[in-house]
Amino acid sequence: MIRPATLQDLKGLVAIENRCFETDQLSRRSFRHMLTKGNAVILVDVTSGACRGYTMVLFNTGTSMARLYSFAVHPDYQGRGLAKALLDASEDAAREHDASMMRLEVRKDNTAAISLYTRMGYRQFGVHEDYYDDHMDAFRFEKSLVPHLAQGLVRVPFYEQTLDFTCGPAAILMAMHTIDSKVPMNRVTELRIWRESTTIFMTSGHGGCGPYGMALSAYK
Repeated sequence: MIRPATLQDLKGLVAIENRCFETDQLSRRSFRHMLTKGNAVILVDVTSGACRGYTMVLFNTGTSMARLYSFAVHPDYQGRGLAKALLDASEDAAREHDASMMRLEVRKDNTAAISLYTRMGYRQFGVHEDYYDDHMDAFRFEKSLVPHLAQGLVRVPFYEQTLDFTCGPAAILMAMHTIDSKVPMNRVTELRIWRESTTIFMTSGHGGCGPYGMALSAYK
């Protein structure tokens, strides 16, 4: 049975973590924090008192993006469809928190997990190099949780400006990414928009991103 985890599940959660991961393990303290204070949902599959698997989904207040932060099935119970059931439950929990998109990271050598995510409709959109403790890269995947929702009802994803003077480009990035998810929300694109739309006053110093410059940059 898949249900929300409680503090009574800590022992089982840590046991799964230790069996499934040699590095990048979540500690008992981390699980406790997520259960009591974190903006997260932890689901567990418990049958006859045995904790067979768990999933942890994180949320960012003010955005429609959910993150599948950790996901594991005890080796003794793998191959029974439990991973798919937990992933389905994770997506349902994300929708209940008004999330329209789920993202995750997975080791590039974890072929079983990559196969599952691909079958479940996730698509790769990037790579985190040297992401794990053992320097393994991570593939980044995402999936729309509401593919049939009208575009006007989808909440805009959040992008935090990286410089004091790029509030305008950051806003443009969020709008453009909402319309087309292929538009990258990163500092390179943020600065490119700023450079294209900025007016320099008195030949020195930072100018301002004027509305015409912003519009032309977005159109380009």
